[in-house]
Amino acid sequence: MAPIDLRSDTVTRPTEAMQEAMHRAELGDDGREGDPTVRRLEALAAAKVGKQAALYLPSGTMANLCSLLTHTGRGAEVLLERTAHIISYENSGLSLLGGLFYRPIPGTRGAMDVTALEFAFESGLASKQLAPALVCMETTHNTAGGAVLPLDHMAAVARIARQNGAKVHLDGARIFNAAVALDVSADKIAVHADTVCFCVSKALSAPVGSLLCGSSAFIERARHFRRMLGGAMRQSGIVAAAGIVALESMVERLRDDHANARLLAEGFHQIDASLVDPESIETNIVRADISGSGRAARRWVEELAAEGVATSDYGRTQLRFVTHRHIGPAEVEQAVAAVRRVWERASMQPRQRAAG
Repeated sequence: MAPIDLRSDTVTRPTEAMQEAMHRAELGDDGREGDPTVRRLEALAAAKVGKQAALYLPSGTMANLCSLLTHTGRGAEVLLERTAHIISYENSGLSLLGGLFYRPIPGTRGAMDVTALEFAFESGLASKQLAPALVCMETTHNTAGGAVLPLDHMAAVARIARQNGAKVHLDGARIFNAAVALDVSADKIAVHADTVCFCVSKALSAPVGSLLCGSSAFIERARHFRRMLGGAMRQSGIVAAAGIVALESMVERLRDDHANARLLAEGFHQIDASLVDPESIETNIVRADISGSGRAARRWVEELAAEGVATSDYGRTQLRFVTHRHIGPAEVEQAVAAVRRVWERASMQPRQRAAG
């Protein structure tokens, strides 16, 4: 039996329609005169989020870094919610390659405290302090368990940034999950940012790539940074073709992933209420708190793997489960049963510290 892979929605495989599109893709050199299929994807991506232009890049990490380099200059300060993905997983690029400084802003479920954001600008304008050049938001918010930023919150953050002369970038790796959860089109979210990037290689099931979207002038400048970072992919229309199919046909089915994540959370809650609150599940990510088991998260990962369920540990006391198109109600039921077995085994043994 193949393992039930709940580690991430990046494990999704291209659909048959994507494979056919990849086989028939019209190609060119995207690092020179341009690849026609990449150009089609970029135009479609820009239209989806209401921006003038877009740039195709190999990864979301490169897309974020390319955006930050284009928006700022060495020595600039970037303001982000303190648990943002850019801080947690991408900050070496900011410092080593960009010469940028970041200031973490406290927040709740990925939404930064707007009063603290205002104070950051006030203190930044004081003598001997950096003046913030860019504010970054993230939706859905990975560390907050797939939480969706409310639109009024995004509007408030954008207003504060622009009043202080700063630009706004949105790390929207899963922006279409956010759009489905809010029941709005993605451009209604992206309007609150000058630039936005999103992945087609997560739950949208394309094999490779992210899109950075913004004004035509911004994207033209960003192309130079993409080349500097090694992101020009030549005949990349082969993989861009799958991205077109993803944007045209895979967005609405994200509702299934959200429903299955809720089923998963409800199943965990029935095992023990301390594992997760189902009401906190907004999209396709479930973070389970296994501290009550007395076992470390890494041991949980090992035991679940033996049960045929792949998941990820987050710190010592949390596991992350991510639903996607290869996970249906049957796989959810099997995953819940596996978690129940591990939980029951743990409950029969003396409690240990979570590190044990």
